Amino acid sequence: MVISMDEDIVVDAKNISMEFNLNQDKTDNFKEFVIKALKKELRFQSFWALKDVSVQVRKGEKVAFIGLNGAGKSTLLKIIAGVLKPTKGSVKVKGSIAPLLSLGAGFDQNYSGRENVYLNGSILGHSRAYMDERFDEIVEFSELGEFIDVPVKNYSSGMRSRLAFSIATSVNPDILMLDEVLSVGDMAFQQKCKNKMNNMMSGDVSLLFVSHSVKQVRSMCDKAYWIDHGKLMAYGEVNEVCDKYEDYASSLKK
Repeated sequence: MVISMDEDIVVDAKNISMEFNLNQDKTDNFKEFVIKALKKELRFQSFWALKDVSVQVRKGEKVAFIGLNGAGKSTLLKIIAGVLKPTKGSVKVKGSIAPLLSLGAGFDQNYSGRENVYLNGSILGHSRAYMDERFDEIVEFSELGEFIDVPVKNYSSGMRSRLAFSIATSVNPDILMLDEVLSVGDMAFQQKCKNKMNNMMSGDVSLLFVSHSVKQVRSMCDKAYWIDHGKLMAYGEVNEVCDKYEDYASSLKK
């Protein structure tokens, strides 16, 4: 489907293809891997996670990316966020992004929660002064209290996720990207996260959402892209695309 460009388009990804090289040889340790690499004895198999996928998102649109495990949804979001560079194709993004993809992936385990607030802030492109202004709000939302000065390596997975979520949502973005992150912490905190998401999505904020919950996709989004084995299968009104996807998924179980 070709969509004409206009000033309301905030994400324009054209003909995106992403190739990964998978190691075919089993190596028991890193030393063996290095030796084989130096001798050029490693064999790799090409794997295309995405194949010629184009996406356009307009200002204020709430767009879902659905598909089975390994379809390429998360890879596509990482390319749009600038985390990965596509093998082929181009991406243009207009406005600021809050990418909630792999929560806590950028943490230094030996740093305290406080130090990681500033580290993650810098990774997201925020100044120290900006993070100073929002530090108390981040700590309060994460509910970490005095644990903020404890090394992150001593945090539970829930504590790390709460802190990462609080840092990522401390901004007022033009584009919000969510990849299966609405299951952070206990039920009370999950509801707190959903309320924060609803506030962030008000107005003209655009949403790019990956989830395996079709019910959640139907309730949060107005458009959807269905991707299967790296290929775009359908795009359009969320309920129509979800119906097609569910029919396909059901046929696989028969």
